[in-house]
Amino acid sequence: MAEHHRSDRVAEAIREEVATFLAGDVKDPRVSGLVTVTACEVTRDLRHAKVFVSVMGTDKERAATFEGLASVATHLRSRVGRALSLRLAPEITFKPDESIARAARIEDLLAQIKEGQPSEPTASPAPPVPPVPPTDGEGNG
Repeated sequence: MAEHHRSDRVAEAIREEVATFLAGDVKDPRVSGLVTVTACEVTRDLRHAKVFVSVMGTDKERAATFEGLASVATHLRSRVGRALSLRLAPEITFKPDESIARAARIEDLLAQIKEGQPSEPTASPAPPVPPVPPTDGEGNG
């Protein structure tokens, strides 16, 4: 049980270290725009870390940012290992976190509803379904 708590602490420390790095130390020009580290998951053996990030921008900018993040992952691995005094630094992979973009979309939809504007064209209602005749239980109508 204590090992589970350790992996949670290490995951949070990795999240903070990666966020600090992305806030000011990253030199890769592809990592641009608003990049937010939202979560980190670490395997129980602390060998792999999934860092979830939210990237605001166009699809092209997001793709470039993830390419840049993949290229700095090795540097981040050594930085995290030194900062956390880990014998083996975890291999870092970046995964997209769509929750912030999804929340912004929901906020937009709610604002449009409040203003009385439909957000998307609504389809015409489906035709009514005719009732099914009762059966006698043996498949005979």
